[in-house]
Amino acid sequence: MNIAIVANGPQENIPLLANFSEQIDLWIGADRGALTLINQGISPNIAVGDFDSLTPEELKLIKKASHIVKSYPVKKDKTDLELALDCAKTYKPNKITLFGVTGGRLDHTIVNIHLLLKLLEQNINGMIIDKQNVLGITLPGKHSVFTLADYPYISFLPLTKEVTGLTLDGFYYSLTDRTVSFGSSLCISNKLIQNKGTFLYKTGILLVIRSRDL
Repeated sequence: MNIAIVANGPQENIPLLANFSEQIDLWIGADRGALTLINQGISPNIAVGDFDSLTPEELKLIKKASHIVKSYPVKKDKTDLELALDCAKTYKPNKITLFGVTGGRLDHTIVNIHLLLKLLEQNINGMIIDKQNVLGITLPGKHSVFTLADYPYISFLPLTKEVTGLTLDGFYYSLTDRTVSFGSSLCISNKLIQNKGTFLYKTGILLVIRSRDL
């Protein structure tokens, strides 16, 4: 099951959500993210949050258009996004896709990227998608990637002190059993040279970013 959560990030960073509808089994709107879904023609399966960023008219619209609404007090220990994630996990998904979690304040963007690792530790494949990027995190092993016409560039960034044994096959810039240190630009802006490529490594954690120029 692939659950999508739409948060309250800058609208200009959020892609056309209907393009992903075939991949998504359940749509959750986190606070104002529910309004984003509605404005893009998608009825939220669930709307979650304190809804303090909404006008009374907007909240009324969300309550009318959403199948389930879960309201929380403004004073709470978790963010609206965290509440949405907790809700999503009750459905035991194998994948959670996040929209509206990049752009704006950099601290928010970085902590949302960290959420991908937390999801992976719970055996959930987390992904962040915006108009310019598709982000995911991987653990050691062999992984396959396929051509995404809208996101032609692919970069591999170590999130640990180093990633060892990195091998890239099917890429314009290939690698064989290399150690890549945190902060290295060695694996930035690569491209696939065929429909499918593979990468594998022995130790460490990789942030994999598919991207495009606007």
